[in-house]
Amino acid sequence: MSTARELTLLTLALPPDRAVEQGDLSLALAGAEAADLLADGRLSLDGDRLVPGEGAASNAPLLEEAFAALVRLQPRETVEQWLWRRGEGLAEAYAADLHRAGLLVRPHGRGLRLSAPVEPADSPEYRHARERLASGDPVLTGLMVLLTAGEATPETDGALLAPDDAVNTVLAAVGDAVTDLEAARLRRDVEEAAFDNIWRA
Repeated sequence: MSTARELTLLTLALPPDRAVEQGDLSLALAGAEAADLLADGRLSLDGDRLVPGEGAASNAPLLEEAFAALVRLQPRETVEQWLWRRGEGLAEAYAADLHRAGLLVRPHGRGLRLSAPVEPADSPEYRHARERLASGDPVLTGLMVLLTAGEATPETDGALLAPDDAVNTVLAAVGDAVTDLEAARLRRDVEEAAFDNIWRA
């Protein structure tokens, strides 16, 4: 199973007080897709620019969609540009994909949204994701650490850098993008609070 699918399962299993923002998850999922394509040899980096390659197709439709979406013309996209473009709506897409595969459970009659009380079903795929995280896999563990604001858990404590410089470039870009998104949320909250104060004055 792709890293992005496993990352979605793991984040949906987090307790409510550690829930991951949908936008953060979308950025991380785009990074996970890039990491998997790098591992498969279907993508390489020239500095921080994505260079599509060739290779055997996977059996993961959303990963194939990601590969098809790579920019093939010059100037090629930077990792940061990819995260923001590919990441748009990606968390919902993966949640829907997992639901269709029967890997999520939710209360009957509720719409499928990440804010709804969905959680992973007890499946071999979910158990494999947990085992991969517990093993300290640098990509999956690194992304989980970024999404939980660096909070160490028994599973993510001692996360290591990936042995591949290109993957580390992707992980660093995800970290920067998540930080930028959080800063944008804070600015919005401050502006909205100031606007409310004006109306109350």
